[in-house]
Amino acid sequence: MGKGKKWVLVKQFDGLPKRTDLEIQEFDIPELKDGDILLQSVVLTVDPYMRGWSRILKSGDTMIGEIVGKVIESKDAKTKVGEHVLVRAGWVTHAVVPGKNTLKAPDLPEGVPLSLCIGTLGMPGLTAYFGLLNACDLKPTDTVYVNAAAGAVGSVVGQIAKIKGCKVIGSAGSDEKVKYLKEELGFDEAYNYKVVTPDKLPAELKKLAPNGIDVFFENVGGEASSIVYSFMNKHGRAGICGTISNYNSPGNTKPKVTEFVHHTIYKSIRIQGFLVTDFYAKRDEALKEMAQWVKEGKLKYRECKFEGFESMYDAFMALFTGKNTGKVVINL
Repeated sequence: MGKGKKWVLVKQFDGLPKRTDLEIQEFDIPELKDGDILLQSVVLTVDPYMRGWSRILKSGDTMIGEIVGKVIESKDAKTKVGEHVLVRAGWVTHAVVPGKNTLKAPDLPEGVPLSLCIGTLGMPGLTAYFGLLNACDLKPTDTVYVNAAAGAVGSVVGQIAKIKGCKVIGSAGSDEKVKYLKEELGFDEAYNYKVVTPDKLPAELKKLAPNGIDVFFENVGGEASSIVYSFMNKHGRAGICGTISNYNSPGNTKPKVTEFVHHTIYKSIRIQGFLVTDFYAKRDEALKEMAQWVKEGKLKYRECKFEGFESMYDAFMALFTGKNTGKVVINL
């Protein structure tokens, strides 16, 4: 069947992932059994969750992740050669998987790149959609705050909130990203968290959110997030998507949640953790609505593109060093 390549974990990450923690290996592509399909990766993705979930991997395991794959061979009656599908096959060039375990790539508006299947019209976009509309029970009168707002999830959160009529405040890690949020994505307010440090944040939020915050879409965690809770209104809702600020931190240095718990009591704040898969029964309906927004120009996207399988590590590191604006994708 030929050879494929995969990125494997050599040893568990300790702090920021190092290149020596991973290596590329060749493998023999296995023969197909009945119901299997052979995929060639077309687009790969890196996402922050991979850092946390890598803790379940053993040395020699393939790094986890989703691919957009082209069907090269099929022994599954429901999957045709030439189709594009989504599957969690990891950081690989080729994969043999049961056809029933894949999702058909959604229909995309004309002129939209296939990579949007794992970005704005994929897991990150659906995370924003379901997290905001379902987990946070968004209302048109809400003031919404989202951190990591220029990333794959945060940028969609802000735009959906604007589509629904909300006021949107975002934080990002550079003046360029702040400009992108306000001038291209339509955020009402945005600030550079490297300039507006936690000691300056209360004064900044008093200015940007004089009427308080109703919805907090949490992607970052840390000290600044604890401060945001103090500005939330009665019966506010917080959707906990991630805490990227401490994904690379040793366990004994992670912030304690007790700093903001008292706000949740006297303000009756609802904190909802969620996984995008909690809502996958509504996936097709959500993608149809989001694709229409893309087609109408209401939902914009930007990609941070890497080329070639060997660039996976560099793409992964872009997530944790603030080099990406929008979704990081790797084209093969």
